[in-house]
Amino acid sequence: MSGPGERRPVVVGVDPDPVHRMALVWAADEAARRRLPLRAVHVEGVPTRGYRRQEVPPSWEEWNEALHKAGEQVLGQAVDFVSARHPQLQVDALLAEGDPVWVLREQSRDATSLVLGSRHLSRKQEVFGSASVALPVMARTHCPLVVVPEPEHVTEEPPYFVVGVDGSEHSAAAVDLAFEEAALRGARLRALLVWEPGPLRVFDEHQPQQEARRLLSEIVAGRQARYPEVDLHHEVLVGHPVQVLTDASAHALGLVVGTRGRGGFAGMLLGSVSQGVLHHARCPVIAVPTRE
Repeated sequence: MSGPGERRPVVVGVDPDPVHRMALVWAADEAARRRLPLRAVHVEGVPTRGYRRQEVPPSWEEWNEALHKAGEQVLGQAVDFVSARHPQLQVDALLAEGDPVWVLREQSRDATSLVLGSRHLSRKQEVFGSASVALPVMARTHCPLVVVPEPEHVTEEPPYFVVGVDGSEHSAAAVDLAFEEAALRGARLRALLVWEPGPLRVFDEHQPQQEARRLLSEIVAGRQARYPEVDLHHEVLVGHPVQVLTDASAHALGLVVGTRGRGGFAGMLLGSVSQGVLHHARCPVIAVPTRE
């Protein structure tokens, strides 16, 4: 994420509901592990509904003052929560106005990672609803985007990460981060290349699968040498990438994928896969853009 000597913060979008704290927990723990500052961001929106016809809406000044007060309370509670969990962690808070997607994208420019929560809305709500910003933020994020589900999922022992590989530059960046996260947490790493046969299945699947295994071995070889402490398992699986990666990561510490992949190997388009796993994965999803 951050290079040597950099102190880019871990940025977390704060949910106004204090019950939903998993993204805040993940971000605070990550910042503490990396010895980085944490920035808690809460974005104020614009009122569009909520008043009955017979009610007189408040003036802009009254509404703005009430919104600021509520936002400051949300951030104050978040900072207190983090400080109790990690007393030595440097934390700052940002109360912003405007479109949450734009604000969070701008925050991602100077962040080590951007962390958001997810309550697993329906597909229609996830794509079109104002309650979710993960997909549009993922499309333009400048740093890794971490989407943490609510409630907390159950992990297995020993702990492990899963990373999706497709041979593109986007998945290469994802593999780098997956090794880094696994080393940081003392976890195993499963590197999966998912081969999805086309509608006209070839009679001999041996050759393309052998090519996939060669590609996967080449991608992980150099990185494994840099992280010898990481227990690596890599394999080629057949099926739909979203389904295979989701199933494989059900009890993982996290699922790492690239964004806007172009399918370095036929049948694997991590651009669509990264969106698909956001809908279906029950563990934190880390979507990694290509380095600028």
